[in-house]
Amino acid sequence: MSGSGIGEGPRAFGFEQIADCGSMRVVGLRLEPGQAVPEHRNAIPVALIVTGGSLHFDDGTDAGEVHAGEMLLINPGERHTYRADVATSAYLVFAGLPGVRSRTWTLRRKE
Repeated sequence: MSGSGIGEGPRAFGFEQIADCGSMRVVGLRLEPGQAVPEHRNAIPVALIVTGGSLHFDDGTDAGEVHAGEMLLINPGERHTYRADVATSAYLVFAGLPGVRSRTWTLRRKE
């Protein structure tokens, strides 16, 4: 029963690739209240820049909150998760993608 709301959890979180130059990628992230990004790890460094709302971050050892205008640096191989209690948006900057040559920037245009 689509749209009934019964038994439905929060919608899936949203990622959108914004720019790519081969060895670096910028991705937008949107989370609605109650949404979380499951525990994972990245092979490369990631800078997470919160642009609206706030994210609760947990790497299994340390936990904290990152607010709009703040940045969180995530080390390669570090297991982590984050969740939002309020509508939140952020940019993730992935730098030094392995085995990929740099190229001219390309930007995705909203249609």
